[in-house]
Amino acid sequence: MKTVTLIPGDGIGPEITEAVQSILKAADVQINWDIQTAGADVAQIEGTPLPNRVIESIKKNKVALKAPVTTPIGKGFRSVNVALRKELDLYANIRPCKNIKGIETPFKDVDIIVVRENTEDLYAGEEEKVNDDCAKSIKTITRKASTRIAQYAFELAVKENRKTVWAVTKANICKLSDGLFLECCKEVSEQYPSIEYKEILVDNLCMQLVQNPQKFDVLVLPNLYGDIVSDLTAGLIGGLGIAQGANIGIDCAVFEPVHGSAPDIKGQNKANPTALLLCAINMLKYINENEKANKIEKALFKVIEEGDVKTADLGGSSTTSEFTSEIIKNL
Repeated sequence: MKTVTLIPGDGIGPEITEAVQSILKAADVQINWDIQTAGADVAQIEGTPLPNRVIESIKKNKVALKAPVTTPIGKGFRSVNVALRKELDLYANIRPCKNIKGIETPFKDVDIIVVRENTEDLYAGEEEKVNDDCAKSIKTITRKASTRIAQYAFELAVKENRKTVWAVTKANICKLSDGLFLECCKEVSEQYPSIEYKEILVDNLCMQLVQNPQKFDVLVLPNLYGDIVSDLTAGLIGGLGIAQGANIGIDCAVFEPVHGSAPDIKGQNKANPTALLLCAINMLKYINENEKANKIEKALFKVIEEGDVKTADLGGSSTTSEFTSEIIKNL
């Protein structure tokens, strides 16, 4: 039986985690959950939001499923997500965005994979306060990180039978840093003649994504642009409630939804577990439990397409529990 680290998170995290666990159990998925708490509540008890035991658990088990953890804005501890990615060198953040039948949006036939470099750029958190009126953030782009994320993007394109990889930067302004990222992408593209390589500026990309998202395929971006653009692409398919993500390293992987911890609806049985469930499905495929993954995915998509039982963010009025029960019924 495979052991997987499970981080329930905070806010709505424990609720959607419980929902996903119950669905996997109903689908007869054989997993031993190594439950590890992290976040603001843990920080009050253990003095850190990310105790070393969490890192060691993921290193040992190699795979983790993680619910959202609240990150304070403008003060307090740094993001647990960012710390995990740096500690475990989870260099590739993968966020697929594809229309789901039953979720109405103004955009049809969207099928984009965002490949985000996950370890450097402004997200590395290299900041300093110069004086009371000035603060600096350091943007670091390296050849090593840029090359390996480009290689991951092209390998993924080949694996998923994709046609085009778009390198996204602001190299017209950040000529040295983004210029280096672009240079590395271009060099890697030459190793993959079967995949078309294109370049686009991030502001132009954002405009075109809301005009003609169907033209885009695989996007590879530095860290900050990747975070922003992946939320935009999530909006194209119905919002963060259905947006999944994966953080992939050389020998570890952490699967987590894109959305936050939504403390405003904590404990109200309103949260949509779809994004975390999609992450769990992707995780099952990662550990070669493809049959169980496909079974759960079909049940989820059937419930959404039928539309009788939907949470509020999907335009319905069902509770988390009702939505979960309906998926289990359709297994």
